[in-house]
Amino acid sequence: MTISTHRPMYEHIDDVERLDYYRPGGYHPIQISDRFQNRYLTVHKLGYGSFSTIWLARDERLARYVAIKVATADHGSREVEFLSQLSASTVKAGEFSGNLIPLVLDRFNINGPNGTHACLVTPPARCSLSDAADAAYYSPFRLHVARSISAQLAMAVAYIHKLGYVHGDLHMGNVLLQLPSIDSLSIEQLYDEFDSPEREPVVRADKQSLTSPSVPPYVYSPIWLGKPSDEISIPEAKILVADFGTAFCPTKELRVESYTPLQNRPPEVRFEPTAPLSYPSDIWSLGCMIWAVLGARPFLDNWLFGPDDATTDQVDALGPMPDEWWERWEARSKNFIGNGKPKEAREVWTFDQRFEDAIQEPRRRRGREVMGEDEREALFEMIKGMLVFRPSDRLSARQVLESEWMRKWALPKAKESWGREVL
Repeated sequence: MTISTHRPMYEHIDDVERLDYYRPGGYHPIQISDRFQNRYLTVHKLGYGSFSTIWLARDERLARYVAIKVATADHGSREVEFLSQLSASTVKAGEFSGNLIPLVLDRFNINGPNGTHACLVTPPARCSLSDAADAAYYSPFRLHVARSISAQLAMAVAYIHKLGYVHGDLHMGNVLLQLPSIDSLSIEQLYDEFDSPEREPVVRADKQSLTSPSVPPYVYSPIWLGKPSDEISIPEAKILVADFGTAFCPTKELRVESYTPLQNRPPEVRFEPTAPLSYPSDIWSLGCMIWAVLGARPFLDNWLFGPDDATTDQVDALGPMPDEWWERWEARSKNFIGNGKPKEAREVWTFDQRFEDAIQEPRRRRGREVMGEDEREALFEMIKGMLVFRPSDRLSARQVLESEWMRKWALPKAKESWGREVL
């Protein structure tokens, strides 16, 4: 989203969306108690992103709570269209994995001072995996819970791929924990149990009064419906893979740009910039996701300052990259004397060291269960089959589900979470 520099600036408010995005083409100004479609009463904010705000509303017609994602006016309705198609396929197919994708309950447009905004209505979620980790100060999920979540991630990706789509932006912030029903709570009871909305006045930096209808008089920080990652139990470990704003169908659309954060971004985006992305790009991100769910640290270093840092970290962990990529990498001599050969005296974190540092040691420190040798070997085989430099050499999502680690350790825990067969 491009913001014109001559537009008014606003005093900073913690934990709310960018206030300068309230302008024509940007966010729709929403207030608590606003009503949409003559049925959805806004009761709290759930979250926000660069292209949307998300609101908790009471569906007065069906006496239930819903989440309403209101897109910026210039972002279009791509996600609304995509998820609607996916929901229709899910209902028709009746497969279990459809439970891992947000169900579209309704869709509509609203017109306002900033334009026309596509709105998507889904069941509300508890919080993202990223939020759960933050709340636990990066204490890892319990191992049996992490196994369950990992299996569900793989099932969701396999299902999306089976329907002919690539998610295109898999990371911890785009995977949600499902929320146990709160429909029996009145609005007052909801506020008593969680939080009532606290409004913060929007104030211009130059102290002039707000005169534009594009800007709301008040904004709200999101309600917290979640739990810290280390407190999530097996029955609570049910996920939704969300945010399909960058999803695409590779047989119908040529996509070469990745919107995935650098830590999870597949390397072909950099070294084969004109080659169309397809299903293997999700597999790389999925491998990084499973690692992050199992551990207290991501697979790649927390402090990546750019693509060269990411590539260095990938080669340190995985070994030599394709020779033609190596020759194309102009910064290779900074940290390496050859393909996969680091300079002497440079500290290198190997795959094994990363496993100990991110997955095993944080559990030992907290007196938690760690992986045994058999499970470790099976996990390594699976992850190394996903984090392969050449996209064509990576496992498919179906092959990930058929791996020994999934079959013996992860899928049985997903079955426990749902209390039913999941494959």
